[in-house]
Amino acid sequence: MSQPRQSRALVIVNTDFCGSDGQATFGKRRGARREAEQLSNTLSRLNYTVKLMHNKTAKEIEELYHQESSCEHGEYFVSILSSHGAQGVVFGCDSQPVKLARIFQILSSKKCPGLTQIPKIFFIQACRGEELDPGLTVEGDSGDPAPGGFSDYLSIPPQTTAMFACSPGYVAFLSISGSMFLQALLKALKGEERHLSLNRLLTRINWEVAVRCQARGTYQGCKEMPCFVTNLLQEVFPFS
Repeated sequence: MSQPRQSRALVIVNTDFCGSDGQATFGKRRGARREAEQLSNTLSRLNYTVKLMHNKTAKEIEELYHQESSCEHGEYFVSILSSHGAQGVVFGCDSQPVKLARIFQILSSKKCPGLTQIPKIFFIQACRGEELDPGLTVEGDSGDPAPGGFSDYLSIPPQTTAMFACSPGYVAFLSISGSMFLQALLKALKGEERHLSLNRLLTRINWEVAVRCQARGTYQGCKEMPCFVTNLLQEVFPFS
């Protein structure tokens, strides 16, 4: 009897960036490579077939998702994308932007019918702006949302969950020991929390980052608030 196909995971991590002239542009993302390797190893132990890719250009990132759209998938597809970013985009190692809406479109039911019914789960470690969160609680409802803050959400195809390291307009922190967000994900995947339904697992990660983590060094005391959006139609247990 043939074995069922394994769920697939695509992990892309960019740590070094340069422009067309070969000169460094964005800062080196120290700690990100080791973190991505730890997550890849953990997903492998959870019975995922994992593809780990380092330092890919914007065009190469798109091509990797095109390749996934033509693969045979198991029960789930998980992708972790770790890079520099801005609102609605992540940057390739060539410092060129890739629109998240474009990535989601590649895996939409129109472009990729084979993934229509398979839950697609994204974890995106990248800045979404330049605002810092000082960790203050602000009451009121008169604040203006970040420009384009919901554009990422509206582009998400059916049967998809996307979790972002930070809220629209804000920075996502990374240190030599890793990022607040992906370290919280790694902790959850290694612990008993991995048996929770996806919604409960992501809410637990929100709490872990928002309550237990804060930046050090230059940004001492600053906080980070992950957020996620989902249009899954049922509870799923992708890491149990």
